[in-house]
Amino acid sequence: MRIRRLTSDDLDACTRLAESRDWGPERHKWGLLLDVGEGYGIDAPDGDGLAATNVLTRYGDDHAVISMVLTASRYARQGLARKLMEHVLAEAGERTVSLHATDAGRPLYEQLGFRVLGRVVKHTGVFRGEPSGRTRPAGDDDLGMILALDAEVFGTDRSALLRRMSGFGEQVLVADGGFGHCWRNDGNVVIGPVVARDLATAQALIGDLALHVGGEVRMDVDTAHADLIRWAEAHGMGEPWAVSLMARDGSPPGDRSRQFLPFMQALG
Repeated sequence: MRIRRLTSDDLDACTRLAESRDWGPERHKWGLLLDVGEGYGIDAPDGDGLAATNVLTRYGDDHAVISMVLTASRYARQGLARKLMEHVLAEAGERTVSLHATDAGRPLYEQLGFRVLGRVVKHTGVFRGEPSGRTRPAGDDDLGMILALDAEVFGTDRSALLRRMSGFGEQVLVADGGFGHCWRNDGNVVIGPVVARDLATAQALIGDLALHVGGEVRMDVDTAHADLIRWAEAHGMGEPWAVSLMARDGSPPGDRSRQFLPFMQALG
């Protein structure tokens, strides 16, 4: 079972594999990750699509993220996920590697040297609130500020991903000391990334993004932001589901206190 690079030609196969494991197809997300990251897969020996996948996204020279770790049910427990993980860890080199792990995937990652840094809770619902009056739509002139603030807060270069926000998403808002973005994924709109100098600025960005798109939205909140979780729940966000933030070879760079919502919580 040879590992090969995935391309946009594999998009249909990736979404079929995801749906077979009761994930959403997430075609929009797959398309972006296969473009800005490096998708790897193993073709199913029976000729029916992909047996296993994952994606490595590099941020600068010191950080990388692994996501979309999937194995077809009929090939489970045959070591394919481990084989792909070992491959992308070698590709990542000396970088600190992070991922969001389901409870099912966590034992494998622990065996590969990952440790839990915290928990991230997914909330979905229809946001209830009023416009903050503190935000405005981002313009072309705001890109420099967004890239500089993101590099400061995350401590690494995510510019290739962030430059895609306006084309990939529904809305980019800016405020004094922050920016926020939202994008459509299957049946709801995901809010993130949101980077802000303080909780009040993050709340203004998140609330205004949710009100702009209307309908069901999703927020993936680090449990370290307990005040933000309480605020989100008080404004209609429920159905919490938690996963683990894990890292290997250190902790990801940057200031997590100002990272209020991720760009995308791509599970493993």
